[in-house]
This record gives sequence, structure tokens and C-alpha cells, in this order.
Amino acid sequence: MKAINIKEKFSKFSKNWHPHQVAIVDDMQVILAKLKGEFVWHSHDNEDELFQVIKGTLYMQFRASSDEADSEGGIKTEVVNEGEFIVVPKGVEHNPTTKNNEEVHVLLFEKLNTAHTGNIQHERTQTEYPKI
Repeated sequence: MKAINIKEKFSKFSKNWHPHQVAIVDDMQVILAKLKGEFVWHSHDNEDELFQVIKGTLYMQFRASSDEADSEGGIKTEVVNEGEFIVVPKGVEHNPTTKNNEEVHVLLFEKLNTAHTGNIQHERTQTEYPKI
């Protein structure tokens, strides 16, 4: 039982899209990640995900119905500012992105068995999260 300094933990890694585990709470894990650019469209069939923005602005894209879609055609984008969080429900296809070459720092809260990119295998898919 020790306080965890999030800024100090972020200083321990530099790679984008490579999550690092900082804590476990029951069957959930607390993850830190640095994001830059566009990730990969994916979903998690059985797990929700919580993304809290620690630094920067996250643009969470979702596949949308025709009445929800923005000008990108079939995509709805939710802007998540520093100090805010968003919950992505299980089964919802999503794609976290950043803009203007900004590096965004996020804290994620998800089940231990959550696959990084769901059923999608991609060059950015990580199978193990280093513990820091």
C-alpha cells in the first residue's frame, strides 16, 4: 500500500502504443500508455474499457449509425480532454486517435484478460504489458 506517482511512472517509458501496468485491483488492471497518431479499429467482446486522459486530448472514434455520424462518414468522434475520462462499452468498435502530432498520456482501467486489440492482430498489438 503505497502511493503511485503517475507522472513519475510516465517518465519511465517513451514508446507510443505500448501500455505499462502500474497496479492490479481485484481482476482489473491499471495501465498507463502514451498515444500518438491513429491506433487500430477494434472491439472487446466481453470487457469494458475506461480511458482517462492525464495529458493532452484524445479523440475516440466509434462506428456510428447514420444519424450519429459526423462528416467522416460512419464515424462518430468523442473528444476527451485532459482530466476527463470515457468508458467504451464491451462490443463497441472504437479507435483511439490523437491529432496535430500531440502525444497524449492516458490511464486505462480494464480486466486483466482484456486483449490489447481485441480479436484484431496488428503490428501495434501488444501481448504483454511491462510492469512499472
